[in-house]
Amino acid sequence: MTTTFITGANKSLGYETARRLLAAGHTVLVGARDPERGRAAAQALGARFVQIDVTDDASVAAAVADVAAHEGTLDVLVNNAGISGPQAPAEELTADDARAVYETNVFGPLRVTNAFLPLLRTSPNPVVVNVSSGLGSFAATHDPERVESQVTAPLYTSSKSALTMLTTQFAKALPDVKFNAVDPGYTATDLNGHSGPQTVTEGTDAIVELATIGVDGPTGQFRDRAGVVPW
Repeated sequence: MTTTFITGANKSLGYETARRLLAAGHTVLVGARDPERGRAAAQALGARFVQIDVTDDASVAAAVADVAAHEGTLDVLVNNAGISGPQAPAEELTADDARAVYETNVFGPLRVTNAFLPLLRTSPNPVVVNVSSGLGSFAATHDPERVESQVTAPLYTSSKSALTMLTTQFAKALPDVKFNAVDPGYTATDLNGHSGPQTVTEGTDAIVELATIGVDGPTGQFRDRAGVVPW
């Protein structure tokens, strides 16, 4: 049985990923910051809730201890939790604004990944999937044919660029664990006011694909539901 932990799994992409992986036979752990929402989501899915605030070292350590005590191992980690940050003109953004976005979108996945590495390394096929974005792709954001080129969001976009590079660097540094980044595409979620044309099922196609790879699966890639993304 494959055990999978998903951060930010109480709604949107995280919730749908949990639903689909449960259907695929995984034991899914629903990670969420808010205990009430997390428990409700886990109950609706038929999964187990584990409280986690990816911005807090103590919370992450407690989540690791929880999984170690109950499951004893971890096969797949999906770093899905993320925030969009302030919708303000670039000249009004502050360093504190940037720290808040990076704390969740970059430092969070780093903190959670390193904390769970000992449990991941007990798996015969450890996998980490980082939910990034095409908005962090230089190629996409400079292509006038793509919707990403119409968005100006300095903090969110740069945080996702950083997360993708972090993913590829971890793949090089830790060859015993597979690390991949995902662009869900423009999906209708709370993050964009449900304006995206894709459904959450379509938005989770690449996440589910990379969360279910075998021992010969890829590592160090940035993929969407159509394949490898130029970035």
